[in-house]
Amino acid sequence: MLDIAEIADADIEAVVDLWARAGLTRPWNDPRDDIAFARSSGHGTVLVGREEGAIVAGVMVGHDGHRGAVYYVGVAPDTAGRGHGRAIMAAAEAWLKARGVWKLNLLVRAGNEKVIGFYETLGFNVQDRIAMEKWLDESRRPK
Repeated sequence: MLDIAEIADADIEAVVDLWARAGLTRPWNDPRDDIAFARSSGHGTVLVGREEGAIVAGVMVGHDGHRGAVYYVGVAPDTAGRGHGRAIMAAAEAWLKARGVWKLNLLVRAGNEKVIGFYETLGFNVQDRIAMEKWLDESRRPK
């Protein structure tokens, strides 16, 4: 059973390490900046799951006032298969529901069939959509 709570300042490096070990970080996104932005936005947070005091799961969750979104959903690789992914996603959904959000969207990189299958077991459906982007800060664009 995970003990799930919002991230504290002292948890940041452990969460960044967890996300790196889970293969979620990318060179063009500094997870520390993402954590700070989510926490300061008033519309997001990072939830962490602890097992025997150690952070073994994490998710960034937020909303735009209409729809919710999750990012950096990850579990410690050595704890895979224990239900931590389900538990942290349930906590993210509960966080959104508590704020009156009625729909949750997420993005999965193309070809990540294992992750797509996981989300389908949680009731998510693949949508026929095209994701588009526009960089408002060119200095943050991946090179």
